[in-house]
Amino acid sequence: MPVSDLAALRAALAEAPGPDAAARAAAAARDATLTKPPGALGRLEALALWWCGWRGVARGRLERPQIVVFAGDHGVAARGVSAFPSAVTAQMVANFEAGGAAINQLAAALGARLDVVALDVGRPTADFTEGPAMTHAEFLASLSAGWDAVDPDADLLIPGEMGIGNTTAAAAVAAALFGGEPAAWVGRGTGVDDRGLAAKAETVAAGLTRHGAALGDPLEALRRLGGRELAAMAGAVAAARARRVPVILDGFIATAAVAPLAQAAPGALDHCLAGHRSAEAGHGRLLSALGLDPVLDLGLRLGEGSGAAAAALILKAALACHDGMATFAEAGVSGG
Repeated sequence: MPVSDLAALRAALAEAPGPDAAARAAAAARDATLTKPPGALGRLEALALWWCGWRGVARGRLERPQIVVFAGDHGVAARGVSAFPSAVTAQMVANFEAGGAAINQLAAALGARLDVVALDVGRPTADFTEGPAMTHAEFLASLSAGWDAVDPDADLLIPGEMGIGNTTAAAAVAAALFGGEPAAWVGRGTGVDDRGLAAKAETVAAGLTRHGAALGDPLEALRRLGGRELAAMAGAVAAARARRVPVILDGFIATAAVAPLAQAAPGALDHCLAGHRSAEAGHGRLLSALGLDPVLDLGLRLGEGSGAAAAALILKAALACHDGMATFAEAGVSGG
């Protein structure tokens, strides 16, 4: 587990294997023989080839998808940036564990393993307008928790999150990495009113001013402005990259959490798909900055990994077609 220090993490990302080109080519060759006009299944075909390349197989189906919901509390929540109190984080963790949340239902529909990792819930990070959100030790511990949460046998990873105040943290990280006015990155999150939206923009601006030039290092930006669950998602996605496990990203928070990896090591997110474009204001802008084309655009803004899980159902359908369809030769159909 190479998260003993950030240099080791950067090295692990730089040395991580890419997709299996031969397997992808074999998958493409199979696709060309299936009983359909070339390209008739549109992006479903591309999704199947993407998954086959990262799994190193010419064909297959989702058998061991894993969803991990990471939860953490944020010090900036006390600044009026959320429509809900911080106590909701712990309450929702209990709801996940009891099977009552949206992500539980989507996981069941997908046939996915669902894990919940609570990261010192009840002990918020520091208010990033006053100092770094996490100490170096806390940051490394959160990255490590994410790394360790990934099942090495998973054939798909979906990292999700829960944390009151985390859209503000995500907006701050995005602004630090890609620039622009704070107001362009903040959104209504849990449903804040205009006053709450202004508080979010002011909080992000104060955080950027407070940390200044230190934000030039993308991982340091995540430590100073993010949260434990954001760091854990970054650790999980890094582990998946090292193990060649394909990843479907969820919404704004999940995307902001892993964006520092892309800046720290080019290609670090090559194994990731954007599951959806959420209704959160900055998400589309962040996807564009990372060059990610979302699978779905349904106006979702829940988090938990819910939009990514919905997209994984599309991937499951794509793989079922790629693996289960007859070839022209097998079906005795002319034209193959």
